[in-house]
Amino acid sequence: MSLTDAIGRKLLFSLDPETAHGVSIAALRCGLPVGCKPRHDERLRVRLCGLDFPNPLGMAAGYDKNAEVPDALLGLGFGFAEVGTITPLAQPGNPRPRIFRLTADDAVINRLGFNNEGHDAALRRLEARKARAGIVGVNIGANKDSADRIADYEQGVKRFAPLASYLTANISSPNTPGLRNMQAREQLAELLSRVMAAREAAAARPPVFLKIAPDLVEAELEDIAAEVLASGIDGVIVSNTTISRPPLKSGAVATETGGLSGKVLFGRSTTVLARMRRLLGPEIAIVGVGGVDSAEAALEKIRAGADLVQLYTGMIFAGPSLPARVVSGMSAALEREGVGSVRDLRDSALDQWAAKPL
Repeated sequence: MSLTDAIGRKLLFSLDPETAHGVSIAALRCGLPVGCKPRHDERLRVRLCGLDFPNPLGMAAGYDKNAEVPDALLGLGFGFAEVGTITPLAQPGNPRPRIFRLTADDAVINRLGFNNEGHDAALRRLEARKARAGIVGVNIGANKDSADRIADYEQGVKRFAPLASYLTANISSPNTPGLRNMQAREQLAELLSRVMAAREAAAARPPVFLKIAPDLVEAELEDIAAEVLASGIDGVIVSNTTISRPPLKSGAVATETGGLSGKVLFGRSTTVLARMRRLLGPEIAIVGVGGVDSAEAALEKIRAGADLVQLYTGMIFAGPSLPARVVSGMSAALEREGVGSVRDLRDSALDQWAAKPL
């Protein structure tokens, strides 16, 4: 961690987590911190779903919920940024406090509940930046009290398709009651059918991804994979936060309800990723998320079957220079190993990860 990042972390950690998050968004909006972008490395370029990613590292959804700073995030060195989750109507989310730092574990528990300003606010911001370069995905969700949650996803596709580099249907948050039930096969089949029909009817047809939870057993993964293959969607994001509680060092705060993210999620999420790659085959895009905080972790996700990787919690603990450090570290690893393209590493550890128990 740089001295600047260490000072910034100390200041932000003196605030409650949600206030600190707001301060970090405000800083990026004002042009701070000034990132040192990694040197461009053609070996890190990934062509996927018709998109050219300058490197395989992205900012995961959940940080920039309202599409306020996607270009500032790209300026930190990310190859792409995903905004959201965005619901049709603005909603406040769950009561505070609802974010908890587990500092001893480099982890976070959150129970935010899709707090966001709604479609209209995000659309205005994305319209204002549409002439700019850079890959910006839009993560869409359903309002907590919606009478027809699938209709909320259809509306998200219709409204954001002309502005999004790709769309992600998020059905994996543990903080909206009943949302994860949409991963069950019958509900998932209807969701994917209607989402893809909405994309076909939209003014543009960006790739569509599905974001799933890590708390799934093999039979559930098989059902999801079957519906993904039948639907024609472009990819899967593995995974969201976990409701499980592996051994943690952080005391009473570790018992808070909500989704757990950070280093402790790496093993489970990477095993689920590898299982999904086995089930989906080589052609479907997979984005690996969960516990990425270094170049080594990012590359291991790729070896386990990911085409792209994302992080979020890692930057809370390591600071805004982390994406540039990860990307530079990936370049250095390819140089050391004599690898001509990061794509050549994909699936090289698939069998080892897929064999691990869930």
